Amino acid sequence: MCGRDPWASRDPAVPAASPAGDRGKGERAGSGQPSSRLAAPRDAADLHLSPHVTVLEALGYALSQLLQAKEAPEKIIPSVLGSTLPQHMLQLLQPGPKLNFGVAVEFAWCLHYITCSQVNNALLITHGALSTLGLLLLDLAGAVQRTEDAGLELLACPVLRCLSNLLTEAAVGAVGEQMQLRDERVVAALFILLQFFLQKQPSLLPEGLWLLNNLTANSPSFCTSLLSLDLIEPLLQLLPVSNVVSLLVLTVLCNVAEKGPAYCQHLWPGPLLCSLLGTLAFSDTEVVGQSLELLQLLFLYRPEAAQAFLQQSGLQALERHEKEAQLQDRVHALQQTALHS
Repeated sequence: MCGRDPWASRDPAVPAASPAGDRGKGERAGSGQPSSRLAAPRDAADLHLSPHVTVLEALGYALSQLLQAKEAPEKIIPSVLGSTLPQHMLQLLQPGPKLNFGVAVEFAWCLHYITCSQVNNALLITHGALSTLGLLLLDLAGAVQRTEDAGLELLACPVLRCLSNLLTEAAVGAVGEQMQLRDERVVAALFILLQFFLQKQPSLLPEGLWLLNNLTANSPSFCTSLLSLDLIEPLLQLLPVSNVVSLLVLTVLCNVAEKGPAYCQHLWPGPLLCSLLGTLAFSDTEVVGQSLELLQLLFLYRPEAAQAFLQQSGLQALERHEKEAQLQDRVHALQQTALHS
């Protein structure tokens, strides 16, 4: 990759997750904005992409640096979006025998910096970005099943971030159509990648979970796919990884639970209640707060779960948080809900 470590200037670590209770679709932030002496081309449309792989890779890297410049959102990215470069970049990310891994990595990061700017993500969607990146997601999931370790996480990270950011722009009802993929395929591919990250690159788990959050936030169909593929238990198995991962897992589960009684029937009976009793023992306020919200939704739509909660010493688990200023109101509300369900 042009003789340098892609992680050196592109930290894959995830920014802080949205606060507990905020389950709206969220943007993935970029890494820092390094100073740059590169100038925006006078007419980005005049740039022609070379057929030579090494030249393309170098061009992608140079462009990615340019797109991180402080002035990029105001001066550079609008020029790029007004040219044919986005279409060319998406062509280079099309899965198939002509896909070059190194080139794809560079231009996926370019798209990432463009989507983070929020200058005109709707334009990228009209160029078919959701469809292209969705197909690439499926291709990556297939690749990790065929190989032990080929550095695939280098491409997976910007692809996941781009999809997450673009989904904040996409109309809820049109996401599946724009991705041109069945919901089950997308969710199944995402979980294959999550398992891969768990084994090879745990720091990327939040990237996949953030995409799952944005898919399920306002889409009953993606929530249905999560349930029909029996993926609740694999999701719960990620809770011990870290506080950031726990918060995102709980946020996704809240997305499912808030869809109503039919969805909560798939959440309980099952391992969810036991897992939530475990997260209530966490010291992280956001994780506990999201656990309280999920329990509140569960008790609302499945009152029988409240009785099971009481029988499993749930009130005692809540008592430890009664004096925490950020949690005490929600703790009290949940206690009342549980006792009167």
